[in-house]
Amino acid sequence: MGLALTGCREEKPAQPLQSLKPEPLPSLTPGTQATAADDGGARPRVDAPVYGEKLPAGAPRMALAGEQVRVDAETFEPTNPDSLARLASRVKGRDVLLVPDADTFLAQVSELFAVLRDSAGSVWLAHPDAPVAYRLVLRDEEGFREWLAEVAPGKLRIIQRADGFELSTSVGKLPGPDANGPSVPVREGRQDLAMLRRGLGLLKGRFKQSEDICLVPSFGTEVAQAARALGAVYTSPGEPLFETLCLVYPTPRRAGDAG
Repeated sequence: MGLALTGCREEKPAQPLQSLKPEPLPSLTPGTQATAADDGGARPRVDAPVYGEKLPAGAPRMALAGEQVRVDAETFEPTNPDSLARLASRVKGRDVLLVPDADTFLAQVSELFAVLRDSAGSVWLAHPDAPVAYRLVLRDEEGFREWLAEVAPGKLRIIQRADGFELSTSVGKLPGPDANGPSVPVREGRQDLAMLRRGLGLLKGRFKQSEDICLVPSFGTEVAQAARALGAVYTSPGEPLFETLCLVYPTPRRAGDAG
């Protein structure tokens, strides 16, 4: 009888701790198996086809020019409180299309992005080299930290640096050719958008349920370069790997801030 009772209480052994570790990330090192998002082979070209969404119909075009923005024939200076208030009234509840020039940097558009985040119906960023655009969720630094703190798998982000792209996740960075360098290093003196697209395809395969991704450019990055990077999220026209694209911008200075 005692043996029978003991048998009834027998429990399955616990899973070894090793089995509870997250699945390792794939790698972008040469020789990695190609994916559907690849532009051909283990060493894709630096150039990549430009994909995105159709330009939003009827949205006013906001032409960026340093610390100024032009809407139709009217010019606004978002660093000027009165001009900023007029701009907020102009875009209230409307879809807007940002058209970057070659020389406007993220650090120059923080006030503009803040008012668009709070006032516009939706914000689109035009690609500088093709008639496509990207619908954005704008997050300042605090909003980005709040997003990272959410309990959700993936938390995928593209860190855009001068030496390339770092593809970061909740379980570490996507390994690239150099373990100490960015996931997608600069190649031939240019950002390697084809390999970036391939890396994003690998991340989508690893985090199948992730529907959003954040682009985090250094604040000395040109807005036009950020738009080019967003094109790598698309594998064909109107077909993004991730449904929601977030762009992180510098938190505007407040009155009384040092410096």
